[in-house]
Amino acid sequence: MRKSFYYLSLLTSLTLVSCSTILNHLPGVYTIDIQQGNIIEQSMVDQLRPNMNKRQVLYIMGSPMLNNVFQKNRWDYLYSNQPSREDRVQKQLSLFFKDDQLVGLEGDFRPGAVPVVKTSGETTVDVPKRDLDKTLWEKITGLFGYDELDATPKSDKTVTKKSSENNLPL
Repeated sequence: MRKSFYYLSLLTSLTLVSCSTILNHLPGVYTIDIQQGNIIEQSMVDQLRPNMNKRQVLYIMGSPMLNNVFQKNRWDYLYSNQPSREDRVQKQLSLFFKDDQLVGLEGDFRPGAVPVVKTSGETTVDVPKRDLDKTLWEKITGLFGYDELDATPKSDKTVTKKSSENNLPL
């Protein structure tokens, strides 16, 4: 009786332990990719230069993942990625500052020797000026007899022109 209870408990414990292994490797089951931390790429590290201030580094790298209370001049960036059914890939980068200037870095990345010139993905388009006969405001004021140059009605202009022509000496 004792032997059968021992074998039953051994078999039960093995099946419970192997459930996670079996369930994780079932064919046709979708598992999501898990990304945690700051995404760190080599192109970002290549843009870092000595004596950059903290604001410039913050623009390139983003805010650090860990803020050390005891070392304010050290920023730590961590990135962890676990694609479905694959091993976890973890990357780490520490930046060191002195007097708010970047003085060094340490971790899984090394800066490139060639300066990086980041090209802009933006394009400039010259839009030609629209040639409109009249604007909406000019059309509305034209209905009431006002010209765009003066605020006097058109009927008054014609009268003043005729009166000035009549006063000319012959």
